[in-house]
Amino acid sequence: MSLPHRLASLDIFRGITIATMILVNSPGSWSHIYPPLAHAEWHGFTPTDMVFPFFLWISGVAMTLSFARRKSDGAGRTNLLLHAARRSATIFAIGLLFNLIPQFDFAHVRIPGVLQRIGICYFFATLIYLYSSRRGQIALAIGLLAAYTGVMFFYPFPGATADRWSIDSSAARYLDGILLEGHMWSKTKVWDPEGALSTIPAIVTVLCGILATQYLKSGVVLAATGLLMSLVIPINKSLWTPSFVLVMAGFASITFGVLQWWIDQKGNRTGWKFFEIYGTNAIVSFVLSGAIARILGMTGAGKTIYDQLCIIASPINASMLYAILNVAACFSVVYLIYRKRILIRL
Repeated sequence: MSLPHRLASLDIFRGITIATMILVNSPGSWSHIYPPLAHAEWHGFTPTDMVFPFFLWISGVAMTLSFARRKSDGAGRTNLLLHAARRSATIFAIGLLFNLIPQFDFAHVRIPGVLQRIGICYFFATLIYLYSSRRGQIALAIGLLAAYTGVMFFYPFPGATADRWSIDSSAARYLDGILLEGHMWSKTKVWDPEGALSTIPAIVTVLCGILATQYLKSGVVLAATGLLMSLVIPINKSLWTPSFVLVMAGFASITFGVLQWWIDQKGNRTGWKFFEIYGTNAIVSFVLSGAIARILGMTGAGKTIYDQLCIIASPINASMLYAILNVAACFSVVYLIYRKRILIRL
């Protein structure tokens, strides 16, 4: 099926995703969170693990709509690729800047990150989209997953064990140690959840969003295929395994399909404005949430607010209230931008 150039359901889906991302990233205490709002420890997934792949998938759908509009205005492939390169570099740079704040320790800064992965995946998915046919995109998506799986299963590295998807011994961890030594997530130090090798299948998540504009009804098939694949290759967000790619792309397709049917086709837009507003400036919302979190952490105001919330609620509910306040604070700024009809595009 083909989609029109602008969809309220896509903005709303993006808004739901970014609001959820802020909610799960901003608890009052990481020691007190409800299980669905925590990532799976390793294999498996929780609702929280769905947020990032949904955002990448949505970027693939949005790309096709945006480029269709630009093409109708006369933009050629070179112009579109340059646009994507600038956007990707800007997103990557913002993510790296966040990792530098407040120490600006270039010698040990974490190079990977959520925004960095978004930037990289967006650029390479754009390259594939612009210079290949639908069949080519499908072939390349399958090829990238196959190549990644081949490396994970067969790449020889010191200390390799029979479990090629282990947290302690995997090709992804080994290659991260070579390529990103001293520049990985401080909580893991020896591997990174947004590491180099696992970015390859993450590109496929964006491609699944691109392909969804034509094959939206394939969501159930993708999810079922991913679940069957998990019998051999575990579903794992940190490794961004092929089974994870397919299951998340399937769930994203199903969710978006329902929203599109209910909102765009049936015209039921009442009650969705909060998420629609959030979805119109998603990257701004994400950057804003990170800025607020750092300010609250650096000044100690965050701990003070959480401690005061603990007076009226249990620690886990106070932690949830704190996260909700973060969502509301970000929304208040995004709402003002929306009211002034400002759309910030990177």
